[in-house]
Amino acid sequence: MTSALRLGCIADDLTGATDLALMLAREGMRVVQTTGCPAPDLDLGDADAVVVALKSRTIPAAEAVAQSLAAAAALKERGAAHLFFKYCSTFDSTDAGNIGPVAEALLDVTGSDLTIACPAFPANRRTVYRGHLFVGDLLLSDSSMKDHPLTPMRDANLVRVLQRQTRLRVGLVPYEIVAAGAEAIRAAFARARAAGERIVVVDAVSDAQLRTIGAAVHDLAVVTGGSGVAMGLPAAWGFAPSADAAERMPAPAGRQAVLAGSCSAATRGQVAAALAAGLPAFRVDPLDLAAGRLAASAVVDWAVRQPADRAVMIYSSADPDDVARAQAALGRERAGSIVEELLGVVARDLAARGFTRLVVAGGETSGAVVAALGVRALRIGPEIAPGVPWTRTLDGTDLALALKSGNFGAEDFFTAAFERLQPAAVPARSGH
Repeated sequence: MTSALRLGCIADDLTGATDLALMLAREGMRVVQTTGCPAPDLDLGDADAVVVALKSRTIPAAEAVAQSLAAAAALKERGAAHLFFKYCSTFDSTDAGNIGPVAEALLDVTGSDLTIACPAFPANRRTVYRGHLFVGDLLLSDSSMKDHPLTPMRDANLVRVLQRQTRLRVGLVPYEIVAAGAEAIRAAFARARAAGERIVVVDAVSDAQLRTIGAAVHDLAVVTGGSGVAMGLPAAWGFAPSADAAERMPAPAGRQAVLAGSCSAATRGQVAAALAAGLPAFRVDPLDLAAGRLAASAVVDWAVRQPADRAVMIYSSADPDDVARAQAALGRERAGSIVEELLGVVARDLAARGFTRLVVAGGETSGAVVAALGVRALRIGPEIAPGVPWTRTLDGTDLALALKSGNFGAEDFFTAAFERLQPAAVPARSGH
């Protein structure tokens, strides 16, 4: 057990965990990401930060709270001095939670009187101004997130959204205070406490402001937000980025595959670009799965038959009308889970057939894939796109995994990602 653990992080999905782990590693911390609570026998080495990946974003709020508290207890037992609750930069949630209930529970269990909520991630065009979340030039409620199948976001005012999720009073630290610096932000925290506010939404429209916020919150026992707000924490604790960060990651020899389960606009564009580039592709239809017309074995057999020197793409991504039809026939949860289950089995069987380099698109899909593969911990590698690194497994089958939020990455992501890998010349598991 390490005594150097500075930060224990709880992420509500797998790709969000990877996004956060990348941010902390890029800022100079030694980071290990685990799938679920770290098992007692898992060696975390000299990690400065541990990021626990849960699959709690869309489960019932009480279950999300229970899982998050279990992760917090495990991290505190490992010596974590501070806790960070990470959620999506588009604040994916419903009026029932799960962001508010989890934040409230973490405040209670740590005995803390205040935390922040800041999902801003300017590198991916997520900004918060006057408490309103923008995706690019659009309010969240005008973006494609308004049609998300599980967490449709139809209110851009985060103070209102969060207040509907928690019994705690929610406030705002607006742009002009953030622009005035860390001391001004801390003074705003003092005013919030005096007003009885326990969670404050904090505006941020630039990386510089996120670093300022990090300096202001580094002594809070609990911080909540997207990965962007973690940008300033390592420097506030004395860490500095490495000058010789690798551009490419050694990876196990083997075949390459893309597994895309997200139906976000970004992933649909990436699927279209990969099809245009000529990647061999297999489309999974949830209605075929439900009717028994398609099985994982058929998908794996198809992949194995493709040219060994080309990445293959297996995808279920579909436009909103197709998603709606599948949900109408199968129910919202079943339409998604049936595909996730299949892609998890496909990933496991592909790994057994020599596919060792996998790009996975979608938070729920990534969670299903990692669970099926039995991955317990990941080492964070180089950044492919903002918020998306390559990772390499620390135990079990040696795999290179890129676990991508559905909304992240440029159109050529599925082909460009593999260019950041190289054959492993030496064992890559010696240390963190």
